[in-house]
Amino acid sequence: MGTTVEKHPTFVDENAIGQQLYNVPDTIEQEREAHEVFKQHADGVDFRTVSWQRATVIFLKIQFAMSILAVPGALATLGAVGGALSIVGWMALNTCKCRWISRAINILTATADTAVILGDFRHRHPECHNMCGLMWGRIGRELVAVQILVAQILITAAGIVSIDTALNALSNHGACTAVFALVAAVLVTGFSSVRTFSRLGWLTWVGFVTFFIAVFIFTVAVTQQGRPAAAPATGSFDLGWENVAYPGFIAGMTASTNIFISGSGSMMYIPVISEMRNRRDYRKAIIVAGILVGVMYLTFSLVVYRWCGIWITTPAFGSAGTLFKKISYGVALPGLVIGVGIYQHVAAKLIFVRILRNSSHLQQNTAVHWATWLGANLVLGVLGFIVAEAVPILNYLLGLAAALCFAPFSLVFPAMLWMYDYKHHRAGTGKHKAAYGMHVFIVLIGLFMVVGGT
Repeated sequence: MGTTVEKHPTFVDENAIGQQLYNVPDTIEQEREAHEVFKQHADGVDFRTVSWQRATVIFLKIQFAMSILAVPGALATLGAVGGALSIVGWMALNTCKCRWISRAINILTATADTAVILGDFRHRHPECHNMCGLMWGRIGRELVAVQILVAQILITAAGIVSIDTALNALSNHGACTAVFALVAAVLVTGFSSVRTFSRLGWLTWVGFVTFFIAVFIFTVAVTQQGRPAAAPATGSFDLGWENVAYPGFIAGMTASTNIFISGSGSMMYIPVISEMRNRRDYRKAIIVAGILVGVMYLTFSLVVYRWCGIWITTPAFGSAGTLFKKISYGVALPGLVIGVGIYQHVAAKLIFVRILRNSSHLQQNTAVHWATWLGANLVLGVLGFIVAEAVPILNYLLGLAAALCFAPFSLVFPAMLWMYDYKHHRAGTGKHKAAYGMHVFIVLIGLFMVVGGT
């Protein structure tokens, strides 16, 4: 009688593969270096100079920015408990998905054929649209690239609205709103035109520190005032503070998307890999940044909601009264410009690399190099200004960006990439099936955010 051999699906140990990825022979590393987007020893500008500490600060500034001006208002819609759970839940999920994106890059790279790896795009510049191109081909790749640009334009527009509001407050509405919006667009475009993340590094420190101080001043100020600035000036009023609120669908979704986007910067994180000295430090940087940002959003928002209740303005600095609103905006202004500038910088870098990739102009200080780089920034700045003038409402711009762009990139695409690589888990053990089912559930959550949020 013959022996029956039972066949089992082959499972990939992602940690072992990740280790193999980093312990490759020098010859393969040299071949891999030849196919990097930014060459480490090329003549001209050196892009790959970002340490993990500097990457952490960049991630902090990306996330701890104008969203904090909308999240306290979201708590006024959802209540203290509902809002706090939403902050913790979204921050945890977004941070985990950022780690899974990093792991997906490693797995997709390490499990592919070596010859394909060495000539492919996945090593040092693993943009989201390139990874999605694995699943959906050229058309899908280009559509996702457009989606990235739309996301950055919406965020730039929201930043212009915030800076415009700050300049209006500081000048007592000393000029037309459109003039201040134009000034904001010029400031953002000027900052975003700095070519490398490493040179943005010390400015990012300035932006993060000044914005943190501004939020701290504002938070202390609202605890010391007799009544919220937006509440009736005289007579009794109801603070409206609740543990759990019961908003309608539109208000609830707007609040949820505003909280969600505060920690969903994965599409912004990934391009930083292309300029890090050691890509292995990426996960360390995003975990540190995710924890710190989550703590800051939770504490500041709960304190502001406790003292302002439903009388919270959006942007939130208006809740502190005329004097402290001006102080907060004045201190926060560098942070607002720098934070928005980083978003526009990433979008401009995408256009810049797509146009000049595999060209000598990519890292050479030529006229073509500078015209492409400055032209990309200028076009994005103009588009951001136009959108800001068309929809000058901060929480709606943030909510639309969260629903249309950040939900797919932070939830849907990473989960689908994992499912693409681990499709064999559908027929595996109970643990493998549970992991696969969890990713299906994450995709459904992301799609609900896309449809419901929009």
